[in-house]
Amino acid sequence: MALSNSQYNAIMREYERLQSEDRREFRERLEKLYQKVPELRSLEKQAGVSAANRFRKAVEKGDLNVTKGFSEEIREIEEKKKILLRENGFSAKDMEMHYKCPDCRDTGFVNGEKCHCFQSKIIKLLYAQSNVDRITKEENFDSFFLDYYDNGKIIPGIGMSERAYMQKVLKLCREYTDQFKEEKGNILFLGNTGVGKTFLCNCIAGELLDKFYAVIYLTANELFECISKVRIDKTEDLSLKELYGYIFGCDLLIIDDLGTEMTNTWTASQFFSLINARLNDRKATVISTNLSMKSLRDIYSERVTSRITSGYSVIPLYGEDIRLKKKTEA
Repeated sequence: MALSNSQYNAIMREYERLQSEDRREFRERLEKLYQKVPELRSLEKQAGVSAANRFRKAVEKGDLNVTKGFSEEIREIEEKKKILLRENGFSAKDMEMHYKCPDCRDTGFVNGEKCHCFQSKIIKLLYAQSNVDRITKEENFDSFFLDYYDNGKIIPGIGMSERAYMQKVLKLCREYTDQFKEEKGNILFLGNTGVGKTFLCNCIAGELLDKFYAVIYLTANELFECISKVRIDKTEDLSLKELYGYIFGCDLLIIDDLGTEMTNTWTASQFFSLINARLNDRKATVISTNLSMKSLRDIYSERVTSRITSGYSVIPLYGEDIRLKKKTEA
């Protein structure tokens, strides 16, 4: 999505607000530390006074060698601070600035390039227009209701009830978002209509958007329509062209309802190119589908399912249509 000047300025003002908040929190945290461990303030002042005295002597004598030994003196002060912090139940990180996004330090840029958190903010603007942001607020891990799954019916071949199994799946999805920075894995959700595939996709999307990752969430129809308009129609629509770039470059791409689009050899080849490129670039992808693995192979080819089975965690979901259950309760 191409940003207007007003949208860009709004994002930059948000970063200014974050930086101001970071500094305020840092000052408040330091003041609390100084109140609990007064010696820390003395050591901080000692370092400043030492630096000023050494600089003054260097200027007076015109000899920069007067500063020799300063680094060692600072190291000794820092070591004393670490010991004091440990003794009082704190760590060195308690005396450092804390950032919402450590990668760009809440500036929005890393080495002159937009940080992933900046990209996430752009995508949130896109989602705000399409209502997805509201949906992820309603459908999240905390609102995932396990009582809709049967607690007595044992799933053949698994030896667990539907509810116990879904509790395990929910835990795996939480771990997926918790470990996303290090792992960035891929998931394929399989299952009939209404068993929770889309809900789990929304849970994952919302959690990672809140952590400033760039997440693109598209139905299979929306995905292939965008690819078609860019690659075949050669559209001049800047929003579509930028979305096409995000499809390949975002931190996480979620493809919902794979198999509901019009399928042919072209969509199959485009799908393979997409998942292959994202696997090679170590970009995460989550896919949901009503299709079985056999149907996926028949529609999209053996090489597609081979890439998926080798590079994705395949998670089948079980149960009855929750949407129908909700209707009967209403």
